[in-house]
Amino acid sequence: MMKGILGKKLGMTQIFTPEGIVIPVTVIEATPNTIVRNMTVEKNGYHAVQLGFGAAKEKQLTRPEKGHFDKVGQTPLKFLREIRLSEASTHEVGSQIFVDLFADGDIVDVTGTSKGKGFAGTVKRHGFAIGPMTHGSKSHREPGSIGPMTSGGRGRVHKGKKLPGHMGSERVTVQKLTVARVDKDRNLLLIKGAVPGPKGGLIMVRSTVKANQK
Repeated sequence: MMKGILGKKLGMTQIFTPEGIVIPVTVIEATPNTIVRNMTVEKNGYHAVQLGFGAAKEKQLTRPEKGHFDKVGQTPLKFLREIRLSEASTHEVGSQIFVDLFADGDIVDVTGTSKGKGFAGTVKRHGFAIGPMTHGSKSHREPGSIGPMTSGGRGRVHKGKKLPGHMGSERVTVQKLTVARVDKDRNLLLIKGAVPGPKGGLIMVRSTVKANQK
């Protein structure tokens, strides 16, 4: 059964094993998530569960959002996310899931929104090599030719060409990270390594989809 929970990234720190080995970890605060809706194959075409996280003021909701919560008799929540399941959910609408859904040593996939970098050039955005910086060069950080002569003599820029543009603020998933520690009393998940997004960003932690792959 797929497991998942929503949380907030608090930042990074380090912990030590009993042998004295230091482990860098990301701290995620996963306060109790609420089951807002259950999706089934018969009704929706797929199995999934909709999780709600974070309190929201009613005045901040649109009418459709307010109606969605009123229908299930749930207090407003700030974030709603679906987690696909391989079989029907056993959780009832309105029930809560806690951080101890995971255990130390579990392998998980972590999804977040990467930090926005604004408008960036090809060197920063795509890792292009820079040109000579001296001896009369006029091309230091330019991308170079982007529309070479193609068959038929038509120079054009192909779709998907790596060019300057907006960098970051994208959905990013890091797979096969390890849960270093679970602190149920403080609703904290300590994930080994770095996860996408800034401090305070929404994070989704799920069971890895590559559990059987090395």
